[in-house]
Amino acid sequence: MDNLHWESFVYAIVAFLILYLLLNKYAFGPLFGIMEKRRLLVKEQMDNAEKNRQESEKFLEEQKQALQQARKEAYEIIEQAKTTGSKQADEIVQAARGEANRLKDEAVREIESEKNKAVASVKAQVSGLSVLIASKIIEKQVDEKTQSELVDKYLQEVGTKS
Repeated sequence: MDNLHWESFVYAIVAFLILYLLLNKYAFGPLFGIMEKRRLLVKEQMDNAEKNRQESEKFLEEQKQALQQARKEAYEIIEQAKTTGSKQADEIVQAARGEANRLKDEAVREIESEKNKAVASVKAQVSGLSVLIASKIIEKQVDEKTQSELVDKYLQEVGTKS
């Protein structure tokens, strides 16, 4: 029985070796190849994910900087608009003041012209009245009191005509 026992042990080892070789050639080899491919694929996906994460962080930082730059430019535009608006308001006020001064000067000239016309008109009327008074005085040969009354009367007439 010892023989059988060693023989079955040897047969078992030989069968096991044959099975191992067959499994190694047809099962373990392809299985390990698939597992290696899967490991490489997972590693590649992890590397891509890390690369994408870094690119996303870089893009996010660029976007933050672009947003900050846009805010800065918007603030500068607002400040420039305020400055321009203030400057334009000052220019409008200066133009209005200049126009007011021009209108005032024109009104003063007009008043002066009207005053000169009125004075000339009064002088012409006084001259006419003087001639009229002189002719009346000559006609009547009145005394000094009557002459004074006539001058006052004609001056009152001039005052009411004006």
